[in-house]
Amino acid sequence: MRRVLVPPHVPDIAPFSPRRVPVVSLAGNTMGTTWSVKFAAHSGVTERDLLHVIEARLGLVVAQMSQWDPESDLSRFNRAQPGSLQILPQAFFGVLRAALDLARETGGAYDPALGALIELWGFGAAGRRMDIPAQTEIERARASAGWSRLFVDDERRAVRQPGGVHLDLSSIAKGFAVDLVSGMLTQRGIADHLVEIGGELRGSGTKPDQSPWWVALDGVQGASGETIVALHGLSVATSGDAQRFIAVNGRKFSHTIDPRTGWPIPDNLASVTVLDRSCMRADALATALSVLGAERGYAFASARDIAARFLLRGPGGIRERTTPAFAAMADGPA
Repeated sequence: MRRVLVPPHVPDIAPFSPRRVPVVSLAGNTMGTTWSVKFAAHSGVTERDLLHVIEARLGLVVAQMSQWDPESDLSRFNRAQPGSLQILPQAFFGVLRAALDLARETGGAYDPALGALIELWGFGAAGRRMDIPAQTEIERARASAGWSRLFVDDERRAVRQPGGVHLDLSSIAKGFAVDLVSGMLTQRGIADHLVEIGGELRGSGTKPDQSPWWVALDGVQGASGETIVALHGLSVATSGDAQRFIAVNGRKFSHTIDPRTGWPIPDNLASVTVLDRSCMRADALATALSVLGAERGYAFASARDIAARFLLRGPGGIRERTTPAFAAMADGPA
C-alpha cells in the first residue's frame, strides 16, 4: 500500500506518477556522504558552472562546520583555549545559534555541544569502537559537554570556549547545506529543483511536467507500505539507527546520544521523520524528537504543530505513530 502526502500549501498539481520526466541531474560527494541536485533545464545556465557553484557552497559548510576537518572553524573552536572568545563566520554562527535555540526549547534533549560523547561512542572523527565505554568515561565526557556552558555574544558574532567543549553540528549542518544550495538555485532563477544531501531533501517548484518532486520517506526493515510526499516548498529529514550504529555482543547502539544520560537512545524508536519548510530545522528536529522519545517527542511535536512520523519497534513489529500535522497531509493510498 502506498500513502500519498500533500502539504496544505501545495496548489493543484499533477497526481503521483512513477514515469520518468526530463530533468537535469548533478551529483557528487560531501560531508562523508553524497549529494544530488535535480532541476528543470534553464536557459543561460551551464551544468559545469552550476556544479562549480554548488561545490563551493558545500565546501563553505565543510570549511566552517566539519568535525572531521582539523582546520575547520569548528575544529579550531574545539581546540581553543579555555575562556577565549572566538569570533565565528556568519554561516557557522547562524547554524550554532539555531542549534542553541533548539537546545533551550527542548530542555537540553538536543545539544550541539555533545562532541566529546559522540567521539567517545565511536561516531566522530576518531573512528568506530567495538566496545561500550566505561561509565567513568561517559561521566567525564558529560562533564565537559553541554550547550548551557557556552556564552554567546550575538552582537560580536562570538562564542566563548569555556574549556573542553566540543561542538558537533552533524545533526543540523547537512540540513543547512540543503537550504543553502536550494536558496542559491532560487537566486539564480532556478526555482524548480530538488536538493538532497545524505538523505535530507528539499523540493521547490515542480518538475517540467508540472508534477511535484515526489519522494519516498525513509523506512525501516519490517515497516509496511510506502509513504510518498510532494516536496513543494518543503523539506524532509529522518533520524534513525538503520545505518549508523555499533553492535556489541549482539546489542545494537544508535548513533543518537542522549545528552542527559550520555548513552545512545533506546532501540525501541527506530526512526523519526520530520517535514518542515526549513531543512535545517527538520534535520535538527528529527534528532531532538528521537532523544525526547516516543511519548515526550510526540507530545512536543504535536504541541508545536510539527509534522513528524515515529516508527516504533515492539513485540508485534514496527508500529507507526504520526502527529496531527503529519496526518493532515495524508491524501489516502495511491
